Amino acid sequence: MLKTQKDKKLENCFSNNNKSKKKKNIIVGLSGGVDSSLSAALLVESGWNVEGLTLWLMKGQGSCCSEGLVDAAGLCEDLGINHKIIDAREIFESEVIKNTTESYKKGLTPLPCSICNKNVKFEEMLNYAINKKDFTHIATGHYARIKKSSYVEKFDYKGLKFKEFLLLRGADKNKDQSYFLYCLTQEVLSRLEFPLGEMKKEETRKEALRLGLRTAQKPESQDLCLVEHYGSMQRFIDKHIEPKEGEILHVKGEVLGTHQGIQHFTVGQRKGLGIAWPEPLYVESLDREKNVVYVADKSDLFKKEAIINKINWVSIEEPKQEIEVEAQIRYQSHPVKGTLIPLKNSNNLTKSFKLIFEESQSSVTPGQAAVFYKKEILLGGGLINFPK
Repeated sequence: MLKTQKDKKLENCFSNNNKSKKKKNIIVGLSGGVDSSLSAALLVESGWNVEGLTLWLMKGQGSCCSEGLVDAAGLCEDLGINHKIIDAREIFESEVIKNTTESYKKGLTPLPCSICNKNVKFEEMLNYAINKKDFTHIATGHYARIKKSSYVEKFDYKGLKFKEFLLLRGADKNKDQSYFLYCLTQEVLSRLEFPLGEMKKEETRKEALRLGLRTAQKPESQDLCLVEHYGSMQRFIDKHIEPKEGEILHVKGEVLGTHQGIQHFTVGQRKGLGIAWPEPLYVESLDREKNVVYVADKSDLFKKEAIINKINWVSIEEPKQEIEVEAQIRYQSHPVKGTLIPLKNSNNLTKSFKLIFEESQSSVTPGQAAVFYKKEILLGGGLINFPK
């Protein structure tokens, strides 16, 4: 029988870019949502020996908590596969809750999902698979793809030295989640499968219904698990950080009001400032030392450059010279052209890079991730420092 286009697409989802499939034992991370559920079901259908793994991150409501645990366990029972729950609350507290809290105290706007992916989810999944010994791969429901380095042979990427495994955007550009995965290592990529990487979001719902999954009609989570758990990011902040009164200043020097802590603000914020002014004002910057929130007109938010620290080079070796990239500075933003220039310290070592935008960008936010691409390939990413 000739294979249909759909058959070929689904088959491609599991080839993981020509990686060996001789050993077909795989651990699938299950949150209890439709995407991870479908990933497990499709892997089972395609012949993998699958075991579901759910990380217990917090006690309470939310897709990563009690509700998710129940749905994940039920799904595994339906699929006839084993299900394991790991109590990861302690590591989640130390790696995600603590780091997120400390970042807000410093006047940064952190990215908890990337912190969790790097220090909790993928690390715990990989360790579990390795300890099981007979399980060689892990999988998640992320919309992203992995290719071997031979994929770049059809492109002209002179000056870049690619690693063995490349991280790519998901085929569904509106759902692509590679931005949150910039911290992944080659060790993880070598063992990782993204069953939904080649699929469109509307296809996943149809496939879930076709397979009769109990999560097929489950509403998609729109928020961070911290938001789902606490009700809002404001409540999370209030629970973990004491209020500290300070001033709200116009960048030209005029005192416009007071605030109860810089942790309640982020660069580019307009609503909820609690001040009066003839024209709309936005948060321009936060000063931790002085405990001051600076506000300005929208035109003052545009920056030409930023310093990027703690870069993880996912798909390429660290460049020694400046390179041209497409930079994405927020999950929902479009990539923009820019130049990355390595900055040397006193020991002639590269500790950070200067990112110069081709066109000035609004609300370049310290603490958020700047992720660098060449077309679909995610080269690497790091944290935005205070723009100069």
